[in-house]
Amino acid sequence: MPEKAFDVLQSRGYVEWCNAEDRLREVMDEGMITAYVGFDPTADSLHVGHLIPLMALAWLQRAGHRPIALAGGGTGLIGDPSGKSRERNLITVEEVRRNVEGVRPQLAHFLDFDCGENSALLLNNYDWLSSHSFLEVLRDVGKYFSVNGLIAREYVRSRLEDPEKGISYTEFSYVLLQAMDFKHLYEAHGCRLQMGGNDQQGNLLAGSDYVRKSTGGEVFGLTQPLLLTASGTKFGKTEAGAVWLDPKRTSPYRFYQFWFNTDDRDVERLLKLFTFLPLDEIRDIMGKHAARPEERAAQRRLALEVTRLVHGESAALSVVKASSVLFDAEADLSDLTEETYAALREEVPFADVKMDLPAALLDVLTACGAFESRGEAKRAIRQGGVSLNGTRVSDEGAAVSREELGRGRYLFVRIGRKRFHLVAFS
Repeated sequence: MPEKAFDVLQSRGYVEWCNAEDRLREVMDEGMITAYVGFDPTADSLHVGHLIPLMALAWLQRAGHRPIALAGGGTGLIGDPSGKSRERNLITVEEVRRNVEGVRPQLAHFLDFDCGENSALLLNNYDWLSSHSFLEVLRDVGKYFSVNGLIAREYVRSRLEDPEKGISYTEFSYVLLQAMDFKHLYEAHGCRLQMGGNDQQGNLLAGSDYVRKSTGGEVFGLTQPLLLTASGTKFGKTEAGAVWLDPKRTSPYRFYQFWFNTDDRDVERLLKLFTFLPLDEIRDIMGKHAARPEERAAQRRLALEVTRLVHGESAALSVVKASSVLFDAEADLSDLTEETYAALREEVPFADVKMDLPAALLDVLTACGAFESRGEAKRAIRQGGVSLNGTRVSDEGAAVSREELGRGRYLFVRIGRKRFHLVAFS
């Protein structure tokens, strides 16, 4: 018998809070439920911070329920103040539309938009929010919201106590717009569940109350945890900033490395949250990891699965190979693909050299910038610190021929353990 949807969410760590857990379980058991998650398109890509609610939607769809991914084309013009210490910069309608289009193909890696009755929907709340006048919102929506209740919220109270920051009426009104979304989705698509991060609890509760008061309908709110790593840092943040799903913003190699560098204390939880691996298999992975943690088997599997999910099988295998090339001096470089070379090209110094082959090795090493002079290159070769395409060089008078190049044009130069150059011959 297949596992029940709510049990799946709970066992994998997607349930932090629910306004009526027992009743939601009953409704899910009775038949298909429609659930939605909203994403404000403040950038043209999602980042790993969006993945928990997305994965929760994906698991619901796998259990036979229908997911809605709601692009906040309307609410994105305002910006959600929840958890923010100061007001966001407003973006234009044109920027929002461009960002929504950037996010669209990323969602398809997680949700199936063509699988019958429970096919996922991608909607844009600008389509209905833009049709309401200010007077309509005040008259038909505002009357259901208590200012006392809104002011009591921690993030509003903290902003009001700081006269330099404050909170604008624009941001203060955001909760009304999100509640209007829930009502529209309930009436137009039968949506009865809204999900989001735990900082959204107040908004989800307000939206559920608004739908109940204005329509008499029974709807639910459910939040996922906001992850902190074992070291206490916010998950998904690095020294370089957010880790994006768009390969132009975060390369697949760096994406893979982000997951590979997971702390041992976090890896089991992340395998549950960010992969579709069965829990039994995750337990087996963690058992092997516990026996030999220095091999980082659990991190390798986590990095592979998430990179495969976001960037596809070919890119995932290419960055795994690129990683082995950079970190394993004994790695086999004889069968590297163009995609692997492309991944390496993004991570190490790269030179496109126009030179007739065969050519003197010393000339190649200086032409690509690996060494400043032939004398410096000679000394490194004598000391045994130079290898070409995985083979250590001992002859300073050697020549580079076309036959020894990878894919007929690439030369991977390793100097010592941590210096690399990739050379392409035109």
